[in-house]
Amino acid sequence: MFKTLMTAAAIAIAAPALANAVVGSPAPAFTATDSNGKTHNLADFRGKTVVLEWTNADCPFVKKHYSGGDMQRLQGEARKDGVVWLTINSGAPGKQGHVDGGAANALKKAQGFNSTAYLLDPAGTIGKAYGARTTPHMFVIDGKGTLVYAGGIDDTPTADPADIKGAKNFVRAALNDLEAGKPVQVASSKPYGCSVKY
Repeated sequence: MFKTLMTAAAIAIAAPALANAVVGSPAPAFTATDSNGKTHNLADFRGKTVVLEWTNADCPFVKKHYSGGDMQRLQGEARKDGVVWLTINSGAPGKQGHVDGGAANALKKAQGFNSTAYLLDPAGTIGKAYGARTTPHMFVIDGKGTLVYAGGIDDTPTADPADIKGAKNFVRAALNDLEAGKPVQVASSKPYGCSVKY
């Protein structure tokens, strides 16, 4: 009985540390190294809108959004509007989808990434702080550092690229709301895709 209570207490204590990202609250701070070895600190982007995109190039749901250039177009449109777009890989070494800096740069070149940086998170520190569960899993942070969107990229949880046309893209909608100075109308949704391989 005592052991059971202690185990339950340990789980209760450990659980909040797994995901500190709450929509409407300050986004969890982080420092990470990108695929070129450059260090990025979330605080450095204060005053700008930031998009976090969890990725795994081997995931069919990620391929859905990259194969036709849809994710790259959205990244490019956002950056043209001054948004910082950080692609993050939290795959652990030895797990499916994990990449080092060289492999990440090869992917960026082959697939025409338009994100600001590709962050490497092999220990899963950032992913666990945000509660990133899938690839893709999307987060939008406003210029004040508040998390204003968390969830799926759109409302169509399939791996078929043909389904993108006609889907409601929640990230684009959130960025449009922010640009218009309005509250984000859809602030959260259920993420879909492959599991993040911590």
